[in-house]
Amino acid sequence: MLLKSNLFFLFVLLTCSWGFGQSVFGKWKTIDDRTGKPKAIIKIYEKNDLMYGEVMEIVEEGKENSLCTKCDGDLKDQPVVGMTIINAAKHKGEGVYKGDTLFDPEQAMTFRCKIWLNPDNSDELKVRGYLAFIYRTQTWVRVYE
Repeated sequence: MLLKSNLFFLFVLLTCSWGFGQSVFGKWKTIDDRTGKPKAIIKIYEKNDLMYGEVMEIVEEGKENSLCTKCDGDLKDQPVVGMTIINAAKHKGEGVYKGDTLFDPEQAMTFRCKIWLNPDNSDELKVRGYLAFIYRTQTWVRVYE
């Protein structure tokens, strides 16, 4: 009897943590906030307690093999796929990450950033880029494999 109750408790615990323990880490489809069209798949991962984001795939038609033509230095004319666009964002508590590097290869611009899960929908990631006091927020959609 004790074994059955322990197994039931374990099942409930695992079920609850799966449903409510969504993470910012994983694959996300970027959605252009101006056109509403998908642009890329970004893998967000953690390394040394910091957040990073890498372009895994370009899904925007006609731009699948884009190069960073507007970039300077080592990134000039490099493939966008494989680029790190979020670099070393720090967890600031309550699921919010902030950092100094959110890179837009299309504009070849770097922004400060704030990244968090939508509290109403854990399959949406809010990604805000700041340039001085001006900001834009995109909603990215979780990709399930």
